[in-house]
Amino acid sequence: MLDVATTSPRMLSGAPRLDVGVVRLAFAVVCVVALVARYIWGLGSATFAPSNYYAYLTIQSNIAFATVMAIAGVLACRTARDPDWLTTVRAGVLTCTLTAGIVFAVIVQQSGSNTVPIDVPWSDIILHFWLPPLAALEWFLSPGRGRAPWRIVVFVLGYTLSWGGLTMLRGTAVGWYPYYFLDPGQLDGVAEFFTLSGLSLAVFTVVGLGVVGVTRLRRKA
Repeated sequence: MLDVATTSPRMLSGAPRLDVGVVRLAFAVVCVVALVARYIWGLGSATFAPSNYYAYLTIQSNIAFATVMAIAGVLACRTARDPDWLTTVRAGVLTCTLTAGIVFAVIVQQSGSNTVPIDVPWSDIILHFWLPPLAALEWFLSPGRGRAPWRIVVFVLGYTLSWGGLTMLRGTAVGWYPYYFLDPGQLDGVAEFFTLSGLSLAVFTVVGLGVVGVTRLRRKA
């Protein structure tokens, strides 16, 4: 048995992972195309505002995903092993991307009961339903990926809490919230707000632990 997570760079030296690099770069390109298409689609709405577009956690996580996958793709085409910092960053971004997809799916499912129907264009389907699971599969299968530190989960939760606090302050000022469970006008009270927010943080935690845990699995050489 070979523990890839703890194998030294010398033991993993060899030809660059061109196939891995191509897959990662393809993910980055598809993500960028979908983000641009989603922005253009939003321009067709009378209520669309560019500043609101970038306020969505799902959009922020996908912008980060495209950037990190582009970097990871280039490095894979040049090296046999990802540097530790890249594994750490990828773990954080993948946690956000996967969780955003899960939360978005729940929001779409619940939108009808909250009398705020949500249109789901093809770009959203790619960003939230296709790319996250494919990225998770690549994370699990790709060679040359080291161990991600558990502390990245704490960082992700800190980022999420910071985003939530700033979003609530901004929402109070502009009268707009990116998700219904943050909008006081769509909730039954403070209890529901903390319940839904707590559930979201729990999902972030579980997904983050899973993403990091995968890097601790042992593989056969």
